[in-house]
Amino acid sequence: MPDPIAPALRRFLGSARFAQALTLAILGTGFATHALRSLIGWPGLIAVVVALVVLAGVSLVARWQAVDWYGVLPLSLLVFVGWAAASVLWSEYPATTAVRVGYLVAFGLLGVYVALARDTIQVVRAAGDVLRVLLGASLALEVLSGILLDLPIAFLGIEGALASGGPVQGLFGTRNLLGFVALIAALTFVVEWRTRSVSRPTAIASMVLAGVMVLLSGSPTTFVSLIVLLVATLALFGLRRADAQTRWRWQVALVTGGVVALAIGFAARVRIIELLDARGEFDVRLETWREMSRYLDMNPMQGWGWAGIWPTSPPYSWITLATGRPHASGLSAYVDVYFQLGVIGGVLFVGMLGLALVRAWLLASARRAVVYVWPALVLVVVAVTSVAESYALVEGGWMLIVICAVKAARDMSWRDAWKPALTPAF
Repeated sequence: MPDPIAPALRRFLGSARFAQALTLAILGTGFATHALRSLIGWPGLIAVVVALVVLAGVSLVARWQAVDWYGVLPLSLLVFVGWAAASVLWSEYPATTAVRVGYLVAFGLLGVYVALARDTIQVVRAAGDVLRVLLGASLALEVLSGILLDLPIAFLGIEGALASGGPVQGLFGTRNLLGFVALIAALTFVVEWRTRSVSRPTAIASMVLAGVMVLLSGSPTTFVSLIVLLVATLALFGLRRADAQTRWRWQVALVTGGVVALAIGFAARVRIIELLDARGEFDVRLETWREMSRYLDMNPMQGWGWAGIWPTSPPYSWITLATGRPHASGLSAYVDVYFQLGVIGGVLFVGMLGLALVRAWLLASARRAVVYVWPALVLVVVAVTSVAESYALVEGGWMLIVICAVKAARDMSWRDAWKPALTPAF
């Protein structure tokens, strides 16, 4: 008599409900890594990530025939991760680099699972559910710390400054990371509302929550990203309404306008920093980048080896000592990649992010469904925030890039586009 347990287990692991629950767990872990580290330490967090990777692998095996495996990963993503892995060969701390590459790959695999197992609208719904819980819990803890107890919650990094108007950190450790997550949440909640994925009261309450957390974070980086996001949103919805035959002209005009805006922003950067009251944060970044430049000349092409979150070994400890401040990153994803993986790695990272953004943008401007807007605008927020923060290189930020890049590549593959042109006609 055949054993009924194995087929039943396979059906359970391959079911849509299991994929939904696992997606929620993956996104929750990706966005709440600081809180998890604070509660259960690095060993506990790594155990959670490993368990999720194993469950994701088992789920994919159970769903093998239902998954379209063609063109799963964009080539630019594979090349970047491959170069990061290759940096073990020249790293001054090869064992640490190997572990950090494994951490990068683990979150990348989790992002790939989410992109393969769930449709874009399902990813948006899952992200919305996770971010509602995290932002709600963050606000509750800030109220508890800053108003009810009037004491900081040190192990979570909450300073208890809500009564004085902030800045607040919530479950994310820093105001800038809280602002980044709240901005992604606001975008997600708007897409949920436009796609009628949640009820109107839930959508309105969620958007208010995200807006309040953006304001309370007091993050200049987030405010700049918000301005860019609003401009990109207006431009994208204008393109979606444009005639298909003339849309390419508007795309060219938009790119030209973007280049001009970047030039003006760079020329007026001092005035912008003063308006945002961000002189202190800018000075910290400038000092950090200046110290990093001292060591870049030693390994300009290949960098010092992948680290992700900065270790306590040289040259990172030297930079921390010189600046007098503890740093977990280079405070810019672009500078950080350049430092860790050299010129080659920097070019690969910019190419990977830029290619994913172009694909997602073209899809969002051409497809009728509103949900296609989400990957494009998420990548806009990540690309802009990466100028002043390194969230795109680790954990939830990296996972967002992978999810959006895989989704965009599967819907718009350059290899598929070139096939008709390269196939001879007889």
